[in-house]
Amino acid sequence: METIYLFIVGFLFLLAIFDLTVGVANDAVNFVNSAVGSRAAKFKVILMVASLGVLAGAIMSNGMMDIARHGIFHPSYFSFFELMCIFLAVMCTDVILLDVFNTLGLPTSTTVSLVFELLGGTIVLAAIKLLGDSAGIYDFGMLVNTSKALQVILAIFLSVAIAFVVGTTVQYLARMIFSFNYVKKLKYTIGIFGGIACTAMVYFILIKGVGKSSLVSPEMMQWIDVNTWPIVGASFVLFTVLMQLLHAVGVNVFKIIILLGTFALALAFAGNDLVNFIGVPLAGYSSYLDYVANNNGQSVYDFMMHSLNSSAKTPFIFLFAAGLVMVWTLWTSKKAHNVINTEVNLGRQDAGDERFGSSLIGRLIVRRASSINDFLKQRIPANVRKWIDTRFNKDEIILENGAAFDLVRASVNLVVSGLLIVIGTNMQLPLSTTYVTFIVAMGSSLADRAWGRESAVYRITGVLSVIGGWFVTAFVAFTVCAIVTLIMFYLNVPAMLAFIVLAVVLLIRSNLKYKKKISEEKKATIYQEILNTKDKDEVWTLLRKYYAELQAKNIAETGKEYKEMLDAFFNNNLKELRKAQKEIVNHRNAFDLDRHRQLVGVRKLKAETAIEYNTWFHLGVNSDKQMIYCLRRMADPCKNHVDNNFNPMPKEYIDEFRPLYENICKSFEEASSIVETGAYDRMDELQKQVRAYKKELSTMRKAQFERLHDNNGSMKVDLIYLNIMQESQEMLSCLKHSLRANFKFQH
Repeated sequence: METIYLFIVGFLFLLAIFDLTVGVANDAVNFVNSAVGSRAAKFKVILMVASLGVLAGAIMSNGMMDIARHGIFHPSYFSFFELMCIFLAVMCTDVILLDVFNTLGLPTSTTVSLVFELLGGTIVLAAIKLLGDSAGIYDFGMLVNTSKALQVILAIFLSVAIAFVVGTTVQYLARMIFSFNYVKKLKYTIGIFGGIACTAMVYFILIKGVGKSSLVSPEMMQWIDVNTWPIVGASFVLFTVLMQLLHAVGVNVFKIIILLGTFALALAFAGNDLVNFIGVPLAGYSSYLDYVANNNGQSVYDFMMHSLNSSAKTPFIFLFAAGLVMVWTLWTSKKAHNVINTEVNLGRQDAGDERFGSSLIGRLIVRRASSINDFLKQRIPANVRKWIDTRFNKDEIILENGAAFDLVRASVNLVVSGLLIVIGTNMQLPLSTTYVTFIVAMGSSLADRAWGRESAVYRITGVLSVIGGWFVTAFVAFTVCAIVTLIMFYLNVPAMLAFIVLAVVLLIRSNLKYKKKISEEKKATIYQEILNTKDKDEVWTLLRKYYAELQAKNIAETGKEYKEMLDAFFNNNLKELRKAQKEIVNHRNAFDLDRHRQLVGVRKLKAETAIEYNTWFHLGVNSDKQMIYCLRRMADPCKNHVDNNFNPMPKEYIDEFRPLYENICKSFEEASSIVETGAYDRMDELQKQVRAYKKELSTMRKAQFERLHDNNGSMKVDLIYLNIMQESQEMLSCLKHSLRANFKFQH
């Protein structure tokens, strides 16, 4: 029996390694986002600084391990078997959640998942114990550490509001002090700002962070407690003078603050989140050692886990090894290098790729915020408003090459996020680093007026989507872990082994899906190059290539959807019609995103180039959009016709129209090939064929009108047939315009 549980403990550590790699890959954005987004240093330099922070944080994170040992449950009232059920269920649920959320594309939080998984597993076993307790020995408070659990949950969710308010307020004050042209405002302010920022970070890193570490002797900890404020005062004076001197000799103090902040945030991340990855396996390992050494013949069902009441004494080698795994992942994981897009784009100062669509709640919030803003404008004196506006003059903004926002905002993001997280860590509250850093970044971008009227609804929708994903994580983690724990408790070791096999299968499946996702994301490489380059000639070269690529894709997809939709309608296949209808809607949404991206590129062109080619750009884009509208105007009536069980299309109509619509599909394939390859010498012949097909459609429409007036057939069928021919004719006209516009745009 002991051998089986040793195998389970070993599997917990394997899952811990997996969780470490996935956790760093998912959460790397939390501590490198600001440095990368502001281009404060080269990417490798940022990774080196972050790596040092991660390693230091991992080594000093020992105190947080108590959350997994006795933060949610009272271990004295649970047997070794019961806790092993909870621990294995937590780790297997993590794998299941990762697979499901990756498949659905929803954001997750490792902190939220850990807390609610432990809570779900604990509560279900507590319920079983209470139901079987005829003697009334137990009560709920004895089994579940309700006060600590509530404290942890409140800390997680309150951190959202606190982070947003603090991030918004501090960034607004920083912008009022420095303005967007911060270089002019540094002479008398940078020393104090740098002194406050560096002192705050050093205070929480060295005094609160190192002071809680098992590496520091009790005597040193006592000395730190006694001399805290003298150390803080001396640090402020030292850093203020140092920052002012560095500025005087030409050093960019903001970059120093950002790199120090990156180190601090990486340290806070590792110190706070390491428990999410290895806390449960270490608790399982400690439980196993205690059972083997002290069971005295007791079974796994009778041996109670009093030993977990003590604080964790994690061996240094485990902490150091975990830190090395995290650092290795940070340097080698492609996902870790690509994951920064969401936060950088949502907090970006200028126009770019809006990754989220519009939502009803987002629109309502923007509308109400606009009303409040108009109300405040009427109440604030004009001269005060004018002065405030001078501090937010975006024409004066200073961005490093390809930066999404400036160094001032990056500094605020890092300092505020680092302080909030380290405060939570040292209170042994596992604040979600994802929550805090994301919301601080959103608050600072809002204060910076980065959310204009044209982008606010998309960014608010994005924030709401991410926050909604966190709440879904909490509910799913609690429910799934409770179910898994219940199954393991009643089915014993066979169920444990079955879930281990399931976890392995899902790990392999998730890895394969991620590789596929990465290959698809590489298709947007040209757009990223357009965003990053400042060379307007290079923008023009890249934009023409990008435009041709997207136009060819759009024309090809239009032809494919046209054929699929008509085939489904002619075959009276409702399932395929619904599928075609959904594909058209997805195509429209993807097209809107592509159009926005192309417009971003056009705005980066030289003025004379943009003016010269503006007409052809918009003609091509609008023609493609009209083709999608034509598809929608065909698909909806066709789907409703079949859904209502109206008379199917007569065979004579199908036989009459099939040769023509097959030729139309071939025209779309040829047009896509011409645009993709640039072989416009074939365009005249294709245009000639398209005109012939349009003429043939006109003749067929006239004949169909005559049939309609004869009243011999089904009027609904006749009308929908007319609609198909009319929209097909309109699609061909749009195809002609699109081809001509593409040719002019490329030459």
